[in-house]
Amino acid sequence: MNTASPTPLGLKKSFGFGDRLGLATPGHLAAARKFDFAPIFAQQSIREMERTQRTPQDVIQAATTALRNLGYTNAWGADADHLKLPEHVERTAAAGFCFFTIDPSEYVGKGALTPELEAAYLGRKFEIPGLGMLQFDRGTLQGAAVKYGRSLEHCGFMGTHIAKVMGKRPFEIEVSVDETEDPTSALEHLFIGLELRRHKVPNVVSIAPRFVGDFEKGIDYKGDLKKFEASLRDHVAIAKHCGPYKISVHSGSDKFTAYPIIGRVCGELLHVKTAGTSYLEALRVVARTSTPLFNEIVEFCRGRFATDRHSYHISTTEAQVRSLPKFSGPKEEAVFLDEVPGRQLLHVTFGSVLTNPTLKPKILEALQRHASLHEELLDRHLTKHLSLLTKG
Repeated sequence: MNTASPTPLGLKKSFGFGDRLGLATPGHLAAARKFDFAPIFAQQSIREMERTQRTPQDVIQAATTALRNLGYTNAWGADADHLKLPEHVERTAAAGFCFFTIDPSEYVGKGALTPELEAAYLGRKFEIPGLGMLQFDRGTLQGAAVKYGRSLEHCGFMGTHIAKVMGKRPFEIEVSVDETEDPTSALEHLFIGLELRRHKVPNVVSIAPRFVGDFEKGIDYKGDLKKFEASLRDHVAIAKHCGPYKISVHSGSDKFTAYPIIGRVCGELLHVKTAGTSYLEALRVVARTSTPLFNEIVEFCRGRFATDRHSYHISTTEAQVRSLPKFSGPKEEAVFLDEVPGRQLLHVTFGSVLTNPTLKPKILEALQRHASLHEELLDRHLTKHLSLLTKG
């Protein structure tokens, strides 16, 4: 098998290892080797690439070179995440990405109940094994159509474009509808799955719904685990009926209390995305090896937080950030890298840090100088993720 390049991974359970610095693959691979998850070692959105000043080629090349140097010969994937425009597809496809995550969030809430949708859904009954009989009335259909109808039309347009750009090259598609205020209900998920089929979106391998509870960046799940499990079972039943396709867990980093449930309920029909958690482990290297540099990063991030937090779903407040202490050495590591306010401060400001012409080179130099520590911390942290996902 030629695995020098990424390939589609199909319906095997999978795990996305986002790498914002291009140096994390050795640690990611060390963790991945211990488990039966298909790994995605190149995963980055256009937004993240802009915030880290990297190109799609940079992302693919960093993973490819590291895997070749480490003698890795199994299949691996590359996820062009949160694609909103046709040109995003073209740029990432040209670099070698083969997993395309369509993000239609710009169109959420802009749909309408049309006669075509009424004819397709009203009066029909849908028998979902493991879930029972589902049926739309006019109110639930109108709600689903307004919330998701226009978004799914856009997915049809993007899916057609992806197929055209890829030509004879194999590819797979994920659809992300997780960035909404309200959770995706069972009926809404059914509408999504059936509309993707009606719009002929090709090679759908996974869907990311908006789950009940809160999947905030960089911290554990917040919510009622029993309600989450019941809802997740509904999502999996619909994924089997409409696909089958995998359930994709976005903002999947550090959801430790939910992982056993996710692994048990989803089984093979599971994809998890992580990114920011690996960046925080990179900063942990800095915290342990250069107190002045880590303090410089903290104070810079403190000044950026009010602006940078707006594009993320987090609960940490500006007052909490202001009350964090200065970093004066290892005794404060946990405050910034294990506790919620510190983790979210550092998480949401990554783009500002990694476009800072002074800080970014210093961080990269520290990671290269302490490569073995970087690999060790990533291995430990991602092993915890994967282990809990297999404990259900």
